[in-house]
Parts: sequence; structure tokens; C-alpha cells
Amino acid sequence: MNIENFKINPWDERRNLLIPGDKESTLDVCVRHFLSCYRQAIDTHGKFFVALSGGSTPKRIFEQITTPPYSEQIEWDKVWLFWGDERNVPPTDNDSNYKMAMDAGFSKVPIPKEQIFRMRAEEDIETAALKYEEAIRNILQEKNLDLVMLGMGEDGHTASLFPQTEGLKAKDRLAIANYIPQKNTWRMSLTFEAINNAENIAIYVIGDSKKDTLVEVFKSEEQFERYPIQRIGTKDHKALWIIDETAASELLK
Repeated sequence: MNIENFKINPWDERRNLLIPGDKESTLDVCVRHFLSCYRQAIDTHGKFFVALSGGSTPKRIFEQITTPPYSEQIEWDKVWLFWGDERNVPPTDNDSNYKMAMDAGFSKVPIPKEQIFRMRAEEDIETAALKYEEAIRNILQEKNLDLVMLGMGEDGHTASLFPQTEGLKAKDRLAIANYIPQKNTWRMSLTFEAINNAENIAIYVIGDSKKDTLVEVFKSEEQFERYPIQRIGTKDHKALWIIDETAASELLK
């Protein structure tokens, strides 16, 4: 991963940390990392396959990369958009991760419509998850996603892989329908396999509300069922945690 001028601190064999400073400095690094992953993918195979995340930090990233000067650095016809997870709502709903990303700027850049793959989680979600997985396999062929963007919930979930849910057990799948008892709802999500095979995995953690969970995730024994995000990252595809100084304040003590 060529991310020039970034100071990356290895945590263990599966996870790296990048702590740029305050919130704005961290968001700037998130944008620069996105662009670095894009350039790496274009140099390697001429296309950029990215899975987007919901949340306030990705929204800020999307707003920046789809406006000058950043938008001018991207050949948008070489970008393929996927999503890491989606709520069981139509694409016009304000809770839709698809709607958020498009409203944040992707609707105004010239990505061909056939290269935008939203998760149709408002339909028969289990059938739709199988179709989404098929689309990933057909488009990527033998390649992996170039970048998966993730956040971390205060309960330690990521994408829609929530604690103690059946989706944590998925084998040989790339996308699944996962029932979330805590929220009494279904969601569609990429699986650990799809995420951990990505060439780049970025986990964004910003703000005071995440600092205690962050300590648990990094310093407690591995409890994948309790903190699913602990399973993100492998020896071959390390996860890069981009964390602001506020969120990292307890972790670094």
C-alpha cells in the first residue's frame, strides 16, 4: 500500500494504526488514503473497486473526493461502487447508505450507472444478497475489492456484522442477509471473507464516543462474538485503523 508521508504504526500482525491528530487532520488523511488506494488500483489493473460505508465520517470523505481539487484526480469511468452494508429501506429513505453516498457527491460525478451497485435490501433480502454476491463475483472475476471502507459502532460492530448475530458465522459467502435482534430488523452486509480479502481495509474511528470501545477491541482478549470488528484484518490483508487523537486518547495510555 503506497501511502506516502503517512506514519503507520503496526499494532499486531493483522492491524495497523494511523493517528494523524485532530478530527480535521484525520479526515484529510482519510481522503488522501482513498486517493492512494485509487491510484494503486489503477496502476495495478486499470479499475478501482470500492465498497462504501455509511456514517458521518465516510459522508465527509465522499463530499471531499467528489469536489475539486480531489475529484479532478479521479477518472470516474474507471470506478466501480459497491456498498459494505445497507438497511432494509428503499433507496429514497434518509436511512439508506446508498442515498447518503449519492447525495454526498457521487450523483454529480460521471460514474457510469452500470458501475454503481447498490444493495437492494428493501426487497427479498436473502435473495437480493445472493444476487449481490453474484454481481461481485461477475464484475471482479478473480480480483478482490481494492478498498473496503468501514466504521465501528459503539457495540463493536462493523458493516452490519453485529454482536451475537448469525451473520458472524457465514462461510464461503461474500454478501449476506443478517437479522439484527437488537434492532429488530434485517440488513444486508458484506461478510468477513469479502472484507478481509480486500487489497485495502480502512476503518475510520473519530470522536470521544468510540474511545472506550476502541480500548476493548484492541486490548481485551479476542471476543469475536462480542466485538465482531476484532475479526477484521489478516496477515496478508492488514486492516488500517485511521483514528483521531480524541478517539485514541485511552488506547495510547
